[in-house]
Amino acid sequence: MHSVILDMYQDFKALSLSFKNAPIQIREQVSLSEEAVGRLLHYFKEFTSATDVMVLSTCNRTEVYYLSENDLSEDIIKLIGIEKGISNLDHIKPFFDKINEHEQAIQHLFYVSMGLEAQVVGDIQISNQVKRAYQASADLQLAGPFLHRLMHTIFFSNKRVVQETSFRDGAASISYAATELVKTLTSEINSPRILVVGVGEIGEDVCRNLIGQQSMSVKITNRTQSKAEQLAAECNFQVQSFEQLWEAVDEADVIISSVGTEEPIFTKDKVDELDILSFKYFIDLSVPRSVGIDVEENPAAIVYNVDSIKSKADQALEKRTKAIPQVQQIIAEAIEEFNDWSKEMIVSPTINNLKNALEQIRQEELARYLKEINGSAESELVEKVTKSMMQKIIKLPVLQLKAACKRGEAETLIDVLNNLFDLEKDKQVK
Repeated sequence: MHSVILDMYQDFKALSLSFKNAPIQIREQVSLSEEAVGRLLHYFKEFTSATDVMVLSTCNRTEVYYLSENDLSEDIIKLIGIEKGISNLDHIKPFFDKINEHEQAIQHLFYVSMGLEAQVVGDIQISNQVKRAYQASADLQLAGPFLHRLMHTIFFSNKRVVQETSFRDGAASISYAATELVKTLTSEINSPRILVVGVGEIGEDVCRNLIGQQSMSVKITNRTQSKAEQLAAECNFQVQSFEQLWEAVDEADVIISSVGTEEPIFTKDKVDELDILSFKYFIDLSVPRSVGIDVEENPAAIVYNVDSIKSKADQALEKRTKAIPQVQQIIAEAIEEFNDWSKEMIVSPTINNLKNALEQIRQEELARYLKEINGSAESELVEKVTKSMMQKIIKLPVLQLKAACKRGEAETLIDVLNNLFDLEKDKQVK
């Protein structure tokens, strides 16, 4: 029986497809909605012996973590294909990494959760996405003791990273830096109105970063209306027709432009025609620039360009990169602590069986002799003495077992204890 537990706690696996080796066209094809994740989890529960399953799907990665002695990669890829309506998966399979080595899968989940594997190093969004993935597993009772302990070790390590390092300091991507700038600029404005012009990769990221800013009213406009509508539906924002761009600019407090153009769209002449009552902020993330250099000659127009924002993002990224060795050290310490716990889980059934066997002997002997003792005081004393003796007898084997775990020699000692006390037989009788 102990070998089953030993195997179970050494069989953590991961299947990963991410931006590191898969282009966005492939990532889009295998990206899973919350509902699809739920169906995938149900499949594990109903049709496999896998436990401690977690499915993580973001715009940058689709990953499945699970505890099983069998490699379920092929089944998982097929199921994703069924979910996404892809009959031939030959063009997608090569992009999946199979991580079947236990320690490597654990380290990978740590690195992903901390943001070491993120497109923007230290990205805080991934940590919240991992929490949601874990919650989905827990809700379906697919998170067993192993995953619960692993995730709480990760969350604790995450706190250490925030408190002890500069890994999460500053905004390290242009889109995130732009979002932080918007928050700063509009902090004194009641219900600020934001207009996002252009939904290329940066425009999409800006919109996703603005999700949850409840005080803001966000409109999206794009030359291709369908792309704006798709993103607006995802983010729960409004769509503005590109033909009515200048009416929207007139209404907005902040205009974030990442539209591709050879000549500036926002010219001084056009801006001068606007009825600007206070300030209007233009954040130009386009290369070439989409906001004319002379727009800022209008005293009510304030322009921020991609260079100034990129400079802030680069500084933050440099600080984060310098902190990577500290983060890796925190992760290494956490994994060591988690591995010690995993190994102790291997011997906990033997410890419990040994305690139960000794307790049974104690109870049987007490039943034989207590009837010869007069008075409750004497009975309580005998109870106390025998319990104390039992605890002292069991203390050394328990310490030896835990020490053997750390040395990777627990199996031999478990066999010895099982044979000495006939623990397996005792368990079968029960």
